[in-house]
Amino acid sequence: MNLLPQLIKNKTALCCLIIIAIIIILGVLAPYIAPFDPNKIHIMHKYAGISAVHWLGCDHLGRDILSRLLYGIRATVFLSLLTMIITIVIGSLIGLISGYHRGKLDECIMRLCDIMLSFPSQVMILAIVGMLGVGIENVIIANIVVKWAWYSRMIRSSVIKYSRKNYILFSRAIGAPPAFIIRHHLLPNVMSELVVLATLDTGWVILNISALSFIGLGVQAPTAEWGLMLSEAKNVMVQHPMQMVFPGIAILVVVAAFNMLGDCLRDILDPKGQKHE
Repeated sequence: MNLLPQLIKNKTALCCLIIIAIIIILGVLAPYIAPFDPNKIHIMHKYAGISAVHWLGCDHLGRDILSRLLYGIRATVFLSLLTMIITIVIGSLIGLISGYHRGKLDECIMRLCDIMLSFPSQVMILAIVGMLGVGIENVIIANIVVKWAWYSRMIRSSVIKYSRKNYILFSRAIGAPPAFIIRHHLLPNVMSELVVLATLDTGWVILNISALSFIGLGVQAPTAEWGLMLSEAKNVMVQHPMQMVFPGIAILVVVAAFNMLGDCLRDILDPKGQKHE
Protein backbone atom coordinates (compact mmCIF):
# COMPACT_ATOMS: atom_id res chain seq x y z
CA MET A 1 0.00 0.00 0.00
CA ASN A 2 1.38 3.34 -1.08
CA LEU A 3 1.11 5.61 1.94
CA LEU A 4 2.31 8.85 0.37
CA PRO A 5 -0.89 9.73 -1.59
CA GLN A 6 -2.99 8.94 1.48
CA LEU A 7 -0.80 11.12 3.69
CA ILE A 8 -0.96 14.01 1.23
CA LYS A 9 -4.77 13.87 1.23
CA ASN A 10 -4.82 13.96 5.05
CA LYS A 11 -4.21 17.60 6.02
CA THR A 12 -3.21 16.76 9.59
CA ALA A 13 -0.70 14.12 8.49
CA LEU A 14 0.71 16.42 5.81
CA CYS A 15 1.13 19.26 8.31
CA CYS A 16 2.92 16.92 10.76
CA LEU A 17 5.19 15.61 8.00
CA ILE A 18 6.12 19.16 7.00
CA ILE A 19 6.89 20.11 10.61
CA ILE A 20 9.06 17.02 11.14
CA ALA A 21 10.84 17.53 7.81
CA ILE A 22 11.59 21.17 8.62
CA ILE A 23 12.96 20.26 12.05
CA ILE A 24 15.19 17.54 10.60
CA ILE A 25 16.49 19.90 7.91
CA LEU A 26 17.20 22.58 10.52
CA GLY A 27 19.11 20.02 12.57
CA VAL A 28 21.19 18.91 9.60
CA LEU A 29 21.97 22.50 8.60
CA ALA A 30 22.52 23.73 12.17
CA PRO A 31 26.28 24.41 11.73
CA TYR A 32 25.50 26.60 8.71
CA ILE A 33 22.41 28.50 9.85
CA ALA A 34 23.02 28.90 13.59
CA PRO A 35 23.98 32.56 14.16
CA PHE A 36 26.45 31.77 17.00
CA ASP A 37 28.51 28.98 18.47
CA PRO A 38 26.05 27.25 20.83
CA ASN A 39 28.68 26.66 23.51
CA LYS A 40 30.53 29.97 23.37
CA ILE A 41 30.14 31.92 26.61
CA HIS A 42 29.49 35.68 26.55
CA ILE A 43 29.01 36.58 30.19
CA MET A 44 28.26 40.19 29.28
CA HIS A 45 25.12 38.93 27.45
CA LYS A 46 23.81 37.01 30.46
CA TYR A 47 20.00 36.77 30.26
CA ALA A 48 19.95 39.17 27.33
CA GLY A 49 16.44 39.65 26.00
CA ILE A 50 15.05 39.16 22.53
CA SER A 51 16.75 41.49 20.06
CA ALA A 52 17.76 41.80 16.41
CA VAL A 53 21.09 40.13 17.27
CA HIS A 54 19.79 37.41 19.58
CA TRP A 55 16.37 36.51 18.23
CA LEU A 56 15.42 34.38 21.24
CA GLY A 57 17.72 35.98 23.80
CA CYS A 58 20.62 34.44 25.75
CA ASP A 59 20.88 32.03 28.68
CA HIS A 60 22.65 32.29 32.05
CA LEU A 61 26.06 32.08 30.38
CA GLY A 62 25.29 34.48 27.56
CA ARG A 63 24.92 31.69 24.99
CA ASP A 64 22.51 32.30 22.12
CA ILE A 65 19.30 30.35 22.74
CA LEU A 66 18.35 30.07 19.06
CA SER A 67 21.72 28.52 18.24
CA ARG A 68 21.38 26.05 21.12
CA LEU A 69 17.85 25.13 20.00
CA LEU A 70 19.08 24.41 16.47
CA TYR A 71 21.99 22.27 17.68
CA GLY A 72 19.69 20.67 20.25
CA ILE A 73 17.76 19.02 17.43
CA ARG A 74 20.73 16.74 16.91
CA ALA A 75 20.87 15.58 20.52
CA THR A 76 17.12 15.39 21.10
CA VAL A 77 15.51 14.37 17.80
CA PHE A 78 18.32 12.67 15.90
CA LEU A 79 19.36 10.49 18.86
CA SER A 80 15.72 9.56 19.41
CA LEU A 81 15.42 8.48 15.78
CA LEU A 82 18.64 6.47 16.09
CA THR A 83 17.28 4.80 19.22
CA MET A 84 14.04 3.89 17.43
CA ILE A 85 15.87 2.48 14.39
CA ILE A 86 18.05 0.20 16.52
CA THR A 87 15.06 -0.86 18.64
CA ILE A 88 12.97 -1.66 15.56
CA VAL A 89 15.75 -3.69 13.93
CA ILE A 90 16.40 -5.78 17.05
CA GLY A 91 12.75 -6.21 18.03
CA SER A 92 11.56 -6.99 14.50
CA LEU A 93 14.31 -9.53 13.86
CA ILE A 94 13.61 -11.38 17.10
CA GLY A 95 9.84 -11.18 16.56
CA LEU A 96 10.07 -12.50 13.00
CA ILE A 97 12.27 -15.43 14.01
CA SER A 98 10.15 -16.23 17.05
CA GLY A 99 6.81 -16.04 15.23
CA TYR A 100 7.94 -18.03 12.21
CA HIS A 101 9.85 -20.90 13.84
CA ARG A 102 7.76 -21.22 17.03
CA GLY A 103 8.69 -24.21 19.26
CA LYS A 104 11.12 -24.01 22.15
CA LEU A 105 12.93 -21.00 20.72
CA ASP A 106 9.66 -19.08 20.67
CA GLU A 107 8.88 -20.11 24.25
CA CYS A 108 12.27 -18.95 25.52
CA ILE A 109 12.04 -15.60 23.71
CA MET A 110 8.49 -14.95 24.89
CA ARG A 111 9.31 -15.75 28.51
CA LEU A 112 12.23 -13.31 28.30
CA CYS A 113 9.86 -10.70 26.84
CA ASP A 114 7.41 -11.36 29.68
CA ILE A 115 10.17 -10.71 32.20
CA MET A 116 11.20 -7.48 30.47
CA LEU A 117 7.62 -6.24 30.16
CA SER A 118 6.76 -7.03 33.77
CA PHE A 119 8.77 -4.05 35.02
CA PRO A 120 7.63 -0.42 34.63
CA SER A 121 9.56 1.07 31.72
CA GLN A 122 10.62 4.25 33.52
CA VAL A 123 11.90 2.31 36.52
CA MET A 124 13.86 0.00 34.22
CA ILE A 125 15.42 2.95 32.38
CA LEU A 126 16.48 4.63 35.62
CA ALA A 127 17.89 1.35 36.93
CA ILE A 128 19.89 0.68 33.77
CA VAL A 129 21.26 4.23 33.60
CA GLY A 130 22.07 3.99 37.32
CA MET A 131 24.09 0.81 36.74
CA LEU A 132 25.82 1.88 33.52
CA GLY A 133 26.43 5.49 34.54
CA VAL A 134 25.42 8.95 33.39
CA GLY A 135 25.60 9.73 29.68
CA ILE A 136 23.53 9.83 26.52
CA GLU A 137 25.00 6.54 25.27
CA ASN A 138 23.68 4.73 28.33
CA VAL A 139 20.30 6.45 27.96
CA ILE A 140 20.05 5.11 24.41
CA ILE A 141 21.01 1.61 25.57
CA ALA A 142 18.42 1.77 28.36
CA ASN A 143 15.63 2.79 25.97
CA ILE A 144 16.54 -0.02 23.57
CA VAL A 145 16.67 -2.64 26.34
CA VAL A 146 13.28 -1.53 27.67
CA LYS A 147 11.47 -1.35 24.32
CA TRP A 148 12.76 -4.24 22.19
CA ALA A 149 10.62 -6.84 23.99
CA TRP A 150 7.42 -4.94 23.25
CA TYR A 151 8.24 -4.78 19.54
CA SER A 152 9.20 -8.45 19.47
CA ARG A 153 5.87 -9.47 20.94
CA MET A 154 3.86 -7.23 18.61
CA ILE A 155 5.71 -8.41 15.49
CA ARG A 156 5.44 -12.05 16.59
CA SER A 157 1.66 -11.72 16.83
CA SER A 158 1.49 -10.27 13.31
CA VAL A 159 3.77 -12.99 11.93
CA ILE A 160 1.61 -15.73 13.43
CA LYS A 161 -1.49 -14.12 11.90
CA TYR A 162 0.03 -13.86 8.41
CA SER A 163 1.72 -17.27 8.58
CA ARG A 164 -1.68 -18.92 8.05
CA LYS A 165 -2.23 -17.16 4.72
CA ASN A 166 -2.44 -19.40 1.67
CA TYR A 167 0.45 -17.82 -0.22
CA ILE A 168 2.81 -18.43 2.72
CA LEU A 169 1.58 -22.03 3.14
CA PHE A 170 2.15 -22.52 -0.60
CA SER A 171 5.69 -21.10 -0.32
CA ARG A 172 6.42 -23.57 2.44
CA ALA A 173 4.94 -26.42 0.43
CA ILE A 174 7.20 -25.80 -2.56
CA GLY A 175 10.24 -25.68 -0.29
CA ALA A 176 10.99 -21.95 -0.21
CA PRO A 177 13.68 -21.23 2.41
CA PRO A 178 12.56 -19.48 5.63
CA ALA A 179 14.75 -16.46 4.92
CA PHE A 180 12.97 -15.95 1.58
CA ILE A 181 9.51 -16.24 3.14
CA ILE A 182 10.37 -13.84 5.97
CA ARG A 183 11.99 -11.28 3.68
CA HIS A 184 9.48 -11.35 0.78
CA HIS A 185 6.18 -12.27 2.44
CA LEU A 186 6.15 -11.62 6.18
CA LEU A 187 8.27 -8.47 6.45
CA PRO A 188 6.26 -6.44 3.88
CA ASN A 189 3.02 -7.34 5.71
CA VAL A 190 4.23 -6.25 9.15
CA MET A 191 6.04 -3.16 7.85
CA SER A 192 2.92 -0.98 7.95
CA GLU A 193 2.31 -1.87 11.60
CA LEU A 194 5.97 -1.16 12.36
CA VAL A 195 5.73 2.30 10.82
CA VAL A 196 2.72 3.21 12.97
CA LEU A 197 4.25 1.86 16.19
CA ALA A 198 7.61 3.50 15.55
CA THR A 199 6.05 6.89 14.77
CA LEU A 200 4.01 6.84 17.97
CA ASP A 201 6.98 5.72 20.07
CA THR A 202 9.39 8.32 18.71
CA GLY A 203 7.63 10.99 20.76
CA TRP A 204 7.95 8.74 23.82
CA VAL A 205 11.71 8.39 23.28
CA ILE A 206 12.11 12.16 22.80
CA LEU A 207 10.37 12.74 26.12
CA ASN A 208 12.56 10.12 27.80
CA ILE A 209 15.81 11.60 26.55
CA SER A 210 14.70 15.12 27.47
CA ALA A 211 13.46 14.03 30.91
CA LEU A 212 16.67 12.17 31.76
CA SER A 213 18.74 15.14 30.59
CA PHE A 214 16.53 17.39 32.71
CA ILE A 215 17.39 15.42 35.88
CA GLY A 216 21.08 15.19 34.96
CA LEU A 217 21.28 11.58 33.75
CA GLY A 218 21.29 12.14 30.00
CA VAL A 219 23.12 14.67 27.84
CA GLN A 220 25.72 16.53 29.85
CA ALA A 221 26.70 20.22 29.69
CA PRO A 222 27.79 22.05 27.65
CA THR A 223 26.14 20.02 24.86
CA ALA A 224 22.97 21.69 23.59
CA GLU A 225 19.90 19.54 24.30
CA TRP A 226 16.34 20.69 24.90
CA GLY A 227 15.82 18.84 28.18
CA LEU A 228 19.15 20.09 29.48
CA MET A 229 18.20 23.63 28.48
CA LEU A 230 15.03 23.30 30.56
CA SER A 231 17.08 22.03 33.48
CA GLU A 232 19.48 24.97 33.29
CA ALA A 233 16.57 27.43 33.16
CA LYS A 234 14.44 25.96 35.97
CA ASN A 235 16.26 27.87 38.71
CA VAL A 236 15.35 31.22 37.16
CA MET A 237 11.93 30.35 35.81
CA VAL A 238 10.31 33.10 37.91
CA GLN A 239 12.79 35.86 37.10
CA HIS A 240 13.37 34.82 33.46
CA PRO A 241 10.46 32.62 32.35
CA MET A 242 11.32 32.91 28.66
CA GLN A 243 14.39 30.76 29.29
CA MET A 244 12.08 27.74 29.63
CA VAL A 245 9.46 28.71 27.06
CA PHE A 246 11.42 28.11 23.86
CA PRO A 247 12.89 24.63 24.60
CA GLY A 248 9.55 23.63 26.13
CA ILE A 249 7.67 24.65 22.99
CA ALA A 250 10.22 22.82 20.83
CA ILE A 251 9.68 19.55 22.73
CA LEU A 252 5.90 20.02 22.67
CA VAL A 253 5.76 20.67 18.92
CA VAL A 254 7.99 17.74 17.94
CA VAL A 255 6.32 15.20 20.23
CA ALA A 256 2.85 16.35 19.15
CA ALA A 257 3.83 16.11 15.47
CA PHE A 258 5.07 12.52 15.83
CA ASN A 259 2.05 11.45 17.90
CA MET A 260 -0.48 13.01 15.54
CA LEU A 261 1.31 11.55 12.53
CA GLY A 262 1.18 8.12 14.16
CA ASP A 263 -2.56 8.51 14.77
CA CYS A 264 -3.12 9.50 11.15
CA LEU A 265 -1.09 6.53 9.90
CA ARG A 266 -3.09 4.19 12.11
CA ASP A 267 -6.37 5.55 10.71
CA ILE A 268 -5.12 5.29 7.13
CA LEU A 269 -3.85 1.72 7.52
CA ASP A 270 -6.83 0.55 9.57
CA PRO A 271 -9.94 2.35 8.22
CA LYS A 272 -12.23 -0.32 9.71
CA GLY A 273 -10.89 0.43 13.19
CA GLN A 274 -11.59 4.12 12.61
CA LYS A 275 -15.22 3.39 11.75
CA HIS A 276 -15.77 1.30 14.87
CA GLU A 277 -14.55 4.07 17.18
